[in-house]
Amino acid sequence: MTEPGEDQERATPPAPSALPTPPASPAAPVPGASGPASTGTAGTPATATTATTGPVPPEVPPVEGGPRRDRYVDWLRAFSLIVVVVWHWAFTILQWGPDGPSPTSPLGFTSGLWILTWLLQVLPLFFYVGGYVHLLSWNRACERGVGIGTFVSRRIRSLAIPALALAGTWIVFGALVAWAFGIEWMDRVVLLVISPLWFIGVYLVLIALLPISLWLHRHYDVLALIWLAGAALVVDVLRLRYGYEAAGWLNMIIVWGLAHQAGFFYDRVVELPRRFDVAILWTGLFALFGLVYSGIYPGSMVGVPGDKLSNMAPPTFVIVALLIFQIGLVEVLRPSMERLLERPRWQRVNETVNRFALPLFLFHTTGMAIWVALTWWLAGGGPGVGVRPDLFWWLERPLAVAGALVCTLPVIMLFGRKWTARRR
Repeated sequence: MTEPGEDQERATPPAPSALPTPPASPAAPVPGASGPASTGTAGTPATATTATTGPVPPEVPPVEGGPRRDRYVDWLRAFSLIVVVVWHWAFTILQWGPDGPSPTSPLGFTSGLWILTWLLQVLPLFFYVGGYVHLLSWNRACERGVGIGTFVSRRIRSLAIPALALAGTWIVFGALVAWAFGIEWMDRVVLLVISPLWFIGVYLVLIALLPISLWLHRHYDVLALIWLAGAALVVDVLRLRYGYEAAGWLNMIIVWGLAHQAGFFYDRVVELPRRFDVAILWTGLFALFGLVYSGIYPGSMVGVPGDKLSNMAPPTFVIVALLIFQIGLVEVLRPSMERLLERPRWQRVNETVNRFALPLFLFHTTGMAIWVALTWWLAGGGPGVGVRPDLFWWLERPLAVAGALVCTLPVIMLFGRKWTARRR
């Protein structure tokens, strides 16, 4: 995620490859592996590190490497947020009961649709790219003499303040509406609007843990990923075999922390021969099929109302397989996407998407709530019992997306202009 003001925290990439700076971090080589020196993306040897033991040092040294802008990283990060937004706009179905609204999706009504979530549940990819960007930003901060404590606190403030402000505004608004009009289910409406912010909370925790994750990466390299994967699997065993349901919530940090930690290896993955990209893709895909068709895990990578188990709340080991699959997929697609992103028109699209991705995510449920209220008002009705997805429902999905977008843009212009302003 692009934190507000992050562009002031990085070095300016060299011309001529630099774009007009959007609110997104540049890319640069990731650290070399422990042991023999490895080659970074820019072709310069990365400094090797040797595994040691001891307490976490107060400062984590930077990883050497020259600056470089990776437009594909910018695209992946913004694209993953926009996929989440469009999914919510297009596929949220509100069901109304005595206690108010509850969300469901066409996954609960349409057989086989869950396979699409293997491509459209992009949060593993988002955390992966986020880890890479944080490592790059930390290297830039080290060049300016910024300490790890200052670095972490700045990033926490830049995300926590807008998220808390949005949540607080909705809570106060909901309380006032409930008090003034006696709407007992208003608290459920507020919860639905602010609930997508959950992953920002996880992201903030991972930022707070950066001193530890960077230290683990420097001293234990790939072994840190193996430990995290093993821990996620152990948590699933405790939860699914022995019934310790509460233990499952440890995977909120373990699984997403693994995806974030994997981002530290981004450049090494990029440098692999193409046959390894294909191998990573097939490894993840076969792991997904094996885990899902074992009968233990559901096929959907998002929660489906009525299912006894969700792969997302909390995340299961299946998300690790999904991460591997998505890393392989984006690397297989890299040559084609990099050629597209070199074109001036695609560069402008990439810049615009990056400028609007974060505020669009923050305010997209607010715009959706406005759109739902407007449709009720225009139709002269109110909340119904819910809509079962039929042919007409599917045909009106473009209208649902367009209407929510039109209602979200004014909110962004009012409250998110500092993030969408063109950076120079």
